[in-house]
Amino acid sequence: MTAFGAKLVETRIRRLTKEGKVALIPYITAFDPEKGATLEFLRYLSEAEPACIELGFPFSDPVADGPTIQKAIVRALKNNPTFEEYLEMIARFKKEFPEIPIVCMTYYNILYRFGLERAVREALSSGLDGFIIPDLPMEEAGPWLKINKGKGLATVFLSAPTSGEERIRKIARLSKGFLYYVSLTGITGARESLPEDLTMRLQKIRKLLSQPLAVGFGISKPEHVRKLSPYADALIIGSALVAIIEREKKKAGKELKNFFLHLKNANS
Repeated sequence: MTAFGAKLVETRIRRLTKEGKVALIPYITAFDPEKGATLEFLRYLSEAEPACIELGFPFSDPVADGPTIQKAIVRALKNNPTFEEYLEMIARFKKEFPEIPIVCMTYYNILYRFGLERAVREALSSGLDGFIIPDLPMEEAGPWLKINKGKGLATVFLSAPTSGEERIRKIARLSKGFLYYVSLTGITGARESLPEDLTMRLQKIRKLLSQPLAVGFGISKPEHVRKLSPYADALIIGSALVAIIEREKKKAGKELKNFFLHLKNANS
C-alpha cells in the first residue's frame, strides 16, 4: 500500500534531510486570490520539491495569523469557498502528485461545523494527508484524536517558546507527521531577524522528539534557512509566499516556485 498521511509526511521529510537537501514546507491560503488559481500554485510549488505543502482553508477569525495571511484570508473568503470545494481540489492535486503530502491548516470551528467524522472520512477519500489546527490545544483535542485514531492522518500540534519541556513532551506524543515549533511569541509574518536563542532552543527540543521537528513563523530569507536548517528537520515558509500572491495575484505561480527554490538553495 502506498504511504499516505503522517507516514508519508514523515518519510518525505526524513528522505530529503538524508539526501542533504533542505526540507521546506510552503504555506499558501486556498482560493486566494481566486478559486481557480490555487491548483496552479500547488503545481508550481510541487516542481520545487517541497517536503510537504501546508494549504490553509480560510476562516474569519485567524487568531494565529499576522496581517499578510489575514489579508489573504479576506481575499479568499470573498470567493465564498466551501470545504467540499477544498477537498475536491485536493483530490485533483493528489491524482497528479500522489508523492507530495498536503496538510490542511485551518481552525477547529470549520471542522466542527463540517462534522468531525465527515471531515476525517472525506479527507481520507480526497487524499489529504493531515491537519494543523492552531486553535486546538491538546487538552481539548480528545474528540478529534478519538475520531482520527488508527486512520493514519497527520495531526500536527503547535508548541511555542512559552511551552515548557514537559508540555513539549506531551505535545510530541500526540503529534503525527511532525511537530510544529513556533519560532517566536506572536503571530505569523515575515521578520528581518529571528530570536537569538532560537537555535539553542531547537537543539534542546529536538532531543525530546521521535518525529521530525519543523519550525515556522518569521522565516523568509536565505540567511534564516542557513541559520536554522542544521537544527530543524523542516522549515515552514508562509507569509513571504503569500505576499507574492498579494502582489502578483493569479500570475504568482512561477514567482512562488522561483522564490521557494531561492530559499531552498540557500545552503548551496
